[in-house]
Amino acid sequence: MSEQFSIIIVNWNSKKYLRRCLETIRTTCSELSPRVIVVDGASFDGCGVMLADEFPEVQFIQSPRNNGFGSCNNLGFAEVSSGNVMLLNPDTELSSGAVARLLQIMLKTPNAGVVAPRLLNSDGSLQTSCVQAFPTPLNQALDSNFLRRLFPKSHLWGTGVAFNTDEPVQVDVVSGACMLLKSEVFRKLGGFRSEFFMYWEDADLCYRASRAGLANVFVPDARVVHHGGCSSQSQVSGFSAVMMRVAGVMYFSLNEGALAAALYRALQAASAFARLMFLAFSLLLGSRHHRDEARASVRKWLLILRWALLNEKPAVARCSSVEDEIGGAFGNTQLEVK
Repeated sequence: MSEQFSIIIVNWNSKKYLRRCLETIRTTCSELSPRVIVVDGASFDGCGVMLADEFPEVQFIQSPRNNGFGSCNNLGFAEVSSGNVMLLNPDTELSSGAVARLLQIMLKTPNAGVVAPRLLNSDGSLQTSCVQAFPTPLNQALDSNFLRRLFPKSHLWGTGVAFNTDEPVQVDVVSGACMLLKSEVFRKLGGFRSEFFMYWEDADLCYRASRAGLANVFVPDARVVHHGGCSSQSQVSGFSAVMMRVAGVMYFSLNEGALAAALYRALQAASAFARLMFLAFSLLLGSRHHRDEARASVRKWLLILRWALLNEKPAVARCSSVEDEIGGAFGNTQLEVK
């Protein structure tokens, strides 16, 4: 087994999380003896020194440039010679037996594409975005916490029976926070597309795996904590929200064509306008606390509307720390639940 399994972790200013992630790899995967490769995407946060002092068994690659989450994973994969590879975010913690269970399902599924665990938030609650439907312009425009609560079993979200069973189940899209693939599959798919700098790489990879006749499998009884996956409407900045939609246009352009990309942009404009109208009522009638939250959301959705109508992205000066936003993307590449 030790010759069949590697783990790639991409770091960007996540040294504290990375240390804990590696500790859980040690404690939960000791019998598997995985080869662990850490790629730092030009954050130069001192993780290389930390690894040399505390985790000398880990192979460290320092990328001189920040080429994005997907490209850094591809860089690490160039060093992989094992039969299976796990792509793991630094802000994750593995539960006992989780990796062994994923490997078991991988070996039992001849046509496996991506195999992924149930992701949990820091408080132990289910991270519902760990399973998604394949993106369409419509489901991306309608996606919201309100509609998910109102219609939790809708096919729009792609969860189906995934959260109501402990048995492995085929799904459309799983989160990039923890993905297990056969190395041959990742190689044949060409790895992550370099066109994606931040966001949507996981959806694109799952889509291409499915198009190749492979099954993306969700394994509910394999559990992994993902600290960076608690994004919500009020927590996701305008910069990140717009960059998510820029990546969305790229996804539809590459996989569905220019017409689908144009429809996606148009429906995002309609969605932003509708949400702004709803937020206007919150500003007029809500409590002081709700008004403060609504103001933050208004700023975000105005930026999205300007992008959708004018292709105007947030200027660097408007973001308190663009590098922090990019670093955050390295810790959470999944699709946003708005």
